[in-house]
Amino acid sequence: MDLAQTNLAWARYPLDDPRMAEFADAIDRINVLGDRSPGCLWRFRTAGGDATEVRILDDPRILFNLTTWRSVEDLRRYAYRSGHVDFFRRRREWFLPPPKPPLALWWVRVGYRPTVDESVARLERLWRDGPTPEAFTLKTAFDPDGDPLPSRPGFPAAGHGA
Repeated sequence: MDLAQTNLAWARYPLDDPRMAEFADAIDRINVLGDRSPGCLWRFRTAGGDATEVRILDDPRILFNLTTWRSVEDLRRYAYRSGHVDFFRRRREWFLPPPKPPLALWWVRVGYRPTVDESVARLERLWRDGPTPEAFTLKTAFDPDGDPLPSRPGFPAAGHGA
C-alpha cells in the first residue's frame, strides 16, 4: 500500500502579497525537495506545476497539497528532518492557525493517485470522526492493516499548519 497525504494551509495574505513573497518564492524549491525525498512517489500538480490554483472549501485563502509516499516514516522524515522544516517552523508568518486539523493521511493501493475531491472527503472524515484507519494524522497514525503505529518522539504533533 502507498500512503496518501493531503494538507491545507490558510494563508494570511494572497500569494501575490509582498508579505507572502518569501514563501511564494520557495514553493518550487520545497516541491522539488519533496519530489526528490526518499519515499515520495507522486505529487498532485495543475498545469502551473503546483497546486496553488486549486480552490478548496470555497475559500481562496486555502492552499492545497496532495502527495503519495511509501511510508509514514518517509513523510515524517521529509516534513520534520529536511529543508522543509525551516518553512514549517515559520508557518505562522504566512498562515493562520488552522480552524480544523489541516492534514489527513490514508492508505491507497500501490500506484493509485487520489483526487482533490477524495482528499477533501478524507479531511472531512477526520474532522468528523477524529483519527481512524480511514483518515489519520502523523501524530496518530495507522499501518495499512489498520493497526496503530507508535508515535515518534522528536516529531512535532501534526495539525498546526502547513
